[in-house]
Amino acid sequence: MTLDLRDPAVFEVLRTGRMDITGRMVDASNATLFGTVSLDGVELRCVYKPVRGERPLWDFPDGTLAGREVGAFLVSQISGLDVVPPTVLRDQAPFGTGMVQAWVSSGDESALSEPPADGAGDELDGDITEETVQLATESLVELCEPHEIPGGWLPVLRARDGAGDPVVLVHADHPQLRDMALFDVVVNNADRKGGHVILAGDGDVYGVDHGLTLHTEPKLRTVLWGWVGDELGEEHTAVLKELRARLAGEFADVLGEHVTRREVAALRSRIDHLLAEPRFPGPDGYGPAIPWPAF
Repeated sequence: MTLDLRDPAVFEVLRTGRMDITGRMVDASNATLFGTVSLDGVELRCVYKPVRGERPLWDFPDGTLAGREVGAFLVSQISGLDVVPPTVLRDQAPFGTGMVQAWVSSGDESALSEPPADGAGDELDGDITEETVQLATESLVELCEPHEIPGGWLPVLRARDGAGDPVVLVHADHPQLRDMALFDVVVNNADRKGGHVILAGDGDVYGVDHGLTLHTEPKLRTVLWGWVGDELGEEHTAVLKELRARLAGEFADVLGEHVTRREVAALRSRIDHLLAEPRFPGPDGYGPAIPWPAF
């Protein structure tokens, strides 16, 4: 049995299923564990980030990174942009309260399947590096030589590699990637690396690692600058209007369970600014425009 990631069963499995840890990302700055969650014969591969494994950040002193990940998912979900895999905050977990998110990678039909009888699917077992994760995904963000920019891709940054040769940071001109770029502006994402963009096996584009979002101060750092100055268009404007309306109601309280009131107010302000000037903004000039490393 295979289920779509947006099936309500996914959330039930994430919240209440039996969790088994199978590996960890060894070079992550905060504890990042991989495993499975199973319920009623359905097994879901997942990422689990326990709050107790978070390192304090001077510039994100409020709340938890896990809470911000869940908050970012809620914005993605209620806006209809749907660029974040299903994510929940779970108390009953092997190392205590933490963020649990459905695992997606290139080649997956979905994250849900019946538990394999022959042990297949154990590729998440053991220690994993960020490079391993990136190699397992088909990238929509690349470095290439200036004369080799693929058709339909957008240049972001020109630089030189370690050997001194010119390179260009580029990304695909993909409609769901455009959705993600808007989402990043809305949630003020300070960490949109190339490796955090995943073209999944179901054909959808997902973003992961949203612990550095929803701050009150401008912190947008992203590799998705290819649409700077472009008009948002009617579809994205409608998304923003609906999200703003939701934030005037009960959704503000739901989001406020994970971030501060000031951060919810800042989210409203960013949306108001985008509606007043409906174009993709450029870097504000007050800090790095691209996260480091970029991948």
